[in-house]
Amino acid sequence: MFEIAPSLLSADFMRLGEEIALVEAGGATVLHVDVMDGKFVPNITIGLPVVRSIRAATKLTIDTHLMIEEPGRYAAEFAKAGADMVSVHVEADVHLHRTLGSIRDAGAKCGIAINPATPLSSLDEALPYADFILVMSVNPGFGGQKFIHPVLDKVRRLRQTISERGLATKIEIDGGVDSHNIAEVVAAGAEIIVAGSAVFGGGQPAQAVRELIDKGTDWL
Repeated sequence: MFEIAPSLLSADFMRLGEEIALVEAGGATVLHVDVMDGKFVPNITIGLPVVRSIRAATKLTIDTHLMIEEPGRYAAEFAKAGADMVSVHVEADVHLHRTLGSIRDAGAKCGIAINPATPLSSLDEALPYADFILVMSVNPGFGGQKFIHPVLDKVRRLRQTISERGLATKIEIDGGVDSHNIAEVVAAGAEIIVAGSAVFGGGQPAQAVRELIDKGTDWL
């Protein structure tokens, strides 16, 4: 089975509490929070205070994606602020094993994010220490981008590797997923599906989440 993780980057921040309630009513079980620093990616978004506020507003799983330089300095702090899942980019962290351990020690599940052009081989040594892998299907930094279709092959190969190594690591995918491609995304092996514009762009987030769930089960 798979889970829908609406990306709050695309939500109306003036009505964030209402938006969260709507996607929960639609069947979402995870909230995806993008943290950008304007250095690792060319955009600046939110930080620890917003994560704390979201934690106070919902019991849904909070999935925090750190698109920042030196993520090891901050990763555990996001877990302490209430995030249930924290991912850091393999491209940004030279001490990945240590950072993953700090996230887990702070009480959250730890994940590794990987950009579209970064080879899966960069995960070889760290894979056993991660609870999930976040595969980017767009180049990180902005919402509303077009899905990079060849990434599906990366998801398939990652699923095979995880299976062959006997790991319980989950696969998350982020970027450009909508009702037109979600079935093949799920069929490729993704278990946590991040969707931003596809959920909040039409003004009916609850209905959009339900549609994604329905379309995602078409391959079953």
